[in-house]
Amino acid sequence: MSAEASSEAGKGPSWLRLSIFASLAIPLAGAGLPLAVYLPPYYAQELGLGLTTVGAIFMLTQVWGAITDPVIGALSDRTRTRFGRRKPWIAAGTPLLVLATAAIFLPHLFGVVKPGAAWLASWLTAFYLAWAAVQIPVSAWAGEISGQYHARSKVQTFFHVTTALGLLLVLILPALLDRIGARDGAPADGAQKVATMGGFILLTLIPSILAALAFVPEPASPPRSADAKPSRAAILAVLRDRLLVKVLASDFAVTLAQLTRSSLFVFFVSAYVGRPDLAAGLFLLQFVFGVFAGPIWLAIGYRLGKHRTAIAGELTQVAINLGLLFVAPGALPLLLSLTIAQGLAQGSGNLMLRAMVSDVADKQRLETGEDRTGLLFSIFSLTSKAATAVAVGVALPLVGFLGFKPGVVNTAEALLSLKLVFALGPAIAHAFSALLLAGFDLDETRHSEIRTALDARTAPLAAE
Repeated sequence: MSAEASSEAGKGPSWLRLSIFASLAIPLAGAGLPLAVYLPPYYAQELGLGLTTVGAIFMLTQVWGAITDPVIGALSDRTRTRFGRRKPWIAAGTPLLVLATAAIFLPHLFGVVKPGAAWLASWLTAFYLAWAAVQIPVSAWAGEISGQYHARSKVQTFFHVTTALGLLLVLILPALLDRIGARDGAPADGAQKVATMGGFILLTLIPSILAALAFVPEPASPPRSADAKPSRAAILAVLRDRLLVKVLASDFAVTLAQLTRSSLFVFFVSAYVGRPDLAAGLFLLQFVFGVFAGPIWLAIGYRLGKHRTAIAGELTQVAINLGLLFVAPGALPLLLSLTIAQGLAQGSGNLMLRAMVSDVADKQRLETGEDRTGLLFSIFSLTSKAATAVAVGVALPLVGFLGFKPGVVNTAEALLSLKLVFALGPAIAHAFSALLLAGFDLDETRHSEIRTALDARTAPLAAE
């Protein structure tokens, strides 16, 4: 490792290199949202595959992702090449990710006018394999690019900001197509919107990955443990870590709250508030202010430390969601204020929790001699996926069970039930997340002691 890379491993990369590295979040975030929001209805309705078929395909490929994520995380931890541990996986996964993205979003490039179920299933399977090969090593690389306590929060803040930008840009594209179509008298159809999103992903993915691989040095690999456990045993071992379980459970609660809110947002604004014309704009407004959330919570993190900042962020989210109980039909000023506040608090918990995973990885490396950063981030990814599935699988059926029906005139009782689930569901989940982090004792002082012990252990090996 060069002296420059060694210096960056301690205090973190320069702002330029960190910006280059964090640009990877733009296409990765931009791909995730269409996969969850736009592709299922497009393939189910416009391409005629049906909700049952498309739902089954997406569910099975999510199970496939749950298998590949920890395997790739563990294997990337053990990879040793002259290019590093994470870069070979990212370089290998990128061509397949490009092909799969093109096949799913732009099938006409392959001469396929109306892709069927087999096409979607096979290419979605390839997509999630390639996604894991890129996303998991990128997350692990971000977690270990610096060993300094607050520098890790800065790295995750850069990723938070670029993720918000990626989500914002990919949300703007359909709105722009609708505006252009309305002006020209030819509204954009689903195929045009999906193809435009796919083009955005490809145009940002390739240059960002090439730049990161070329200009951002990867920290030196820690010594390989002679008695490293097999992947299955390693997963069971890490899940016995009390602090890791706290972080994973907290992230599950955070994601559950966020996705519950997102899945019901349009219904709440359209049906309860009575302004369907503002639903998409307010949803977009939240992401606009989400761009500014990262620096705000990073500054708080410098003063309070990571876990206290995460708790503060979660309690802020509790207050914002409880404030929704006071929104009445037509009460736009309060709803607008709470939407802006939600944007400014967006991701506060996720940001700190991701940085905390790296600190837990350091603790485990000191205790076991094994570096499990990739494995820990792959498990962290699984909890987010599980929370996403639970949020959509519970929130929508629940409001339906309580009497709410989209697209029709609902009773006052049904609308009140929608409001209560929309406000109280996320508030309870955020409160639970804050409660889980109470007693998290891996603070800056303890982490500094861990890093000092790790440096003392590796110094003789580096001298050799």
